[in-house]
Amino acid sequence: MESMTQSKGPHERTYLVLNGVVSVVALSILTWILVLRSPASDGGALAFMPAVNATFNSISATCIVLGLIAIQRKRKNIHRALMLSALGSSALFLVGYLVYHYVHGDTRFPEGNALRPLYLGLLASHVILSIVALPMVFWTFILAFRGEFARHKRFAKFTFPIWLYVSVTGVIVFLMLRTAL
Repeated sequence: MESMTQSKGPHERTYLVLNGVVSVVALSILTWILVLRSPASDGGALAFMPAVNATFNSISATCIVLGLIAIQRKRKNIHRALMLSALGSSALFLVGYLVYHYVHGDTRFPEGNALRPLYLGLLASHVILSIVALPMVFWTFILAFRGEFARHKRFAKFTFPIWLYVSVTGVIVFLMLRTAL
């Protein structure tokens, strides 16, 4: 894999620094919301949002897979539209997730539930890979935006499975929580 830190000039360094700043800010906001502060409202506020967020994750996953199929068939315009849709859906998910957890606080899987270890393992992999996915997705889009399609393709081979995994496991985490609560 080509190193993200290899630079072709000041513009690339600027993109990489901006990518890093956005990723750190998003992670910091999420940490503050989930760990450091108390919920802003009662537990029932925005109760519909997890289902909306799972829908955004489903849309992202679908667009990611269809985008791969489109580019394999050399349908570049369809690929571009699907990947922009996946990015938009993921962005809407992130905003909805932050708003929901700002109001609601953290959601805990019930103690004593036999599926709790499986849930926590899946959640841990989902969270860790979502932290990795955010800058990778941004960088992959930057390369495409700049028309560096050979680099975009090489980097997308690593971004694709991680982004897809995060989108799919987001839906699975939602379903596991809904059936356990």
